[in-house]
Amino acid sequence: MDPVVRCLNIHKSFAIDRGSSPPIHVLRGINLEILGGEFISIVGASGSGKSTLLHILGGLDRPTDGDVFWMEKNIGTLGDEELARLRGGSVGFVFQFHHLLPEFSALENVMIPIMIQRRKTGEAAARAMQLLTRVGLQDRLHHRPSELSGGEQQRVAVARALANNPQVVFADEPTGNLDSVASQNLHELLSELNRTEKQTFLIVTHNERFARESNRVYRMADGILERVAGAS
Repeated sequence: MDPVVRCLNIHKSFAIDRGSSPPIHVLRGINLEILGGEFISIVGASGSGKSTLLHILGGLDRPTDGDVFWMEKNIGTLGDEELARLRGGSVGFVFQFHHLLPEFSALENVMIPIMIQRRKTGEAAARAMQLLTRVGLQDRLHHRPSELSGGEQQRVAVARALANNPQVVFADEPTGNLDSVASQNLHELLSELNRTEKQTFLIVTHNERFARESNRVYRMADGILERVAGAS
């Protein structure tokens, strides 16, 4: 089986200033393959490079060196507009902060990425309603983000990430802003979506107990990614 996403020898560094200070190396030679239907977790301390890797794999950032492939297409060869189009149709994102548009309802927030792909309003509404029902928010369709709990807001964000049937969903600390009960509920939802619908997930998390339930677990330290021995 060809990987959905793979990266080869990814490096990322940032210049501090224009003076003589050496650059900060965030990622050091990362290699990773993600197969369809997998649930992969990356754990590690804050500042270890986890989020940077997620952004590079998802096409939100570019590596200093190395290659990223989506369905065997080298995305480093794409211009910004072509990359945005491919990202919009192939990748879903869930972040620590939901980034929902406050003036729109839950239904409208999920409809927006569908309509960006030039699908009709009725089709977008039907798909958004289906997804919000799937994540248990069928009674919150017309509520704005301010009228939802933190856990409900993240469920809307998950539905939005799934809007265009992505090949893979990247989730960056999706429970980092939730209490323990809401965190557990969201973990169970993501696991269920992977188990029942074969949705591919790459999760960055501090919750090592949840990470242990993944197909593979990796630890990021000092920009180096290593597989955790003994993980399922």
